[in-house]
Amino acid sequence: MNPYSTQCIDTDDLKAVQQALQGAHLAQGPLVERFEGALADYLGVKHVVVCTSATTALFMLYHALDLANAKVITTPLSFVATASMLLANRATPIFCDIGQDGNINPALLENCLESGIKAVVSVDYGGASVDIEAIKSFCAKHSLLFLSDSSHAFGGEYCGAKIGGLADASVFSFHAIKSITTAEGGAIATNDGALYTRLKLLISHGVEKNGWDTEVQSLGFNFRMNELQAALGLSQLKKVDAFIAKREEIACLYDHLFKDNPYFTCLHATLSPKIKSANHLYPILLKPHLWEKKTLILDMLVQAQMGVQVHYKPIHTFKLYQDLLGTQGLPKAQDFYKAEISLPCHTKMSLEQATDSAKKVLSILKSVAESC
Repeated sequence: MNPYSTQCIDTDDLKAVQQALQGAHLAQGPLVERFEGALADYLGVKHVVVCTSATTALFMLYHALDLANAKVITTPLSFVATASMLLANRATPIFCDIGQDGNINPALLENCLESGIKAVVSVDYGGASVDIEAIKSFCAKHSLLFLSDSSHAFGGEYCGAKIGGLADASVFSFHAIKSITTAEGGAIATNDGALYTRLKLLISHGVEKNGWDTEVQSLGFNFRMNELQAALGLSQLKKVDAFIAKREEIACLYDHLFKDNPYFTCLHATLSPKIKSANHLYPILLKPHLWEKKTLILDMLVQAQMGVQVHYKPIHTFKLYQDLLGTQGLPKAQDFYKAEISLPCHTKMSLEQATDSAKKVLSILKSVAESC
């Protein structure tokens, strides 16, 4: 089975973790600080805070910005944590429909404005940046915070600038199948010094140390990354550009092999030249006449040893959100879900495997289309 994505761990990574295991610190030590500094240098930002996951990063960021009782515009097309961490902070998500690229549609943001809106939280779907200029302009016009859930997009770029310093704060994931991994892990990048100070307190019980004395100025948690994760992250970070280049090579090969096919469109092939995707996903969108056959197509692809997935069921359609917010009609997100399939695209794939996967996809789609 060729999975839709998987981690790439080599002997350098194993050696780095082994050395950390033999070090003087396991839970809190110098490797975490080194990792934060290396990430800040790579992203071109002033501050980075690393933590246990992107989910805890989102929770901390919303908490540090005091979004309790506020309303926040966000996308329905994401992993549920983007919105659920708003609920965990007693904030209310206001869902804005998406564009053809799977990202929040800036042209629809004005329609979402209402009293109590404090921020926009975008998601870089599949690893490709949102329209930064349009969202920043909207947020500036209405004095809103611009927060980016860039969990898919570490190493991606917009207009030649690394994703990470383009919003007021950006969240990244280092889950096993992301651009780089710390097994589980996350980070918040920002140029805001005051926000950074609040995050550093939140991540470690709100404790401030002054020699032998300690003080607790605010509520805090234990969301700290450990030394083993940081050691793995430092090793992986050295290879991130090579990892992304490999994913891009596979994505471009798919674009070529799938060109002008009658069954689906490829999101990667339609990206703006302003965007360099991290290619966390390679999504295809089935043509409408095949939507009712999607379950059959997925089953046939799995039987052909392809580890496909679907990203994502729109958040507003989950029972939790319908119970809290009522039934909402967001047709673009709902149609996207009917159409989307994520094909294998990861660093450990060979071009031969990608070619074989493309042949299987086209063969299966041809047989299904002919049976309609």
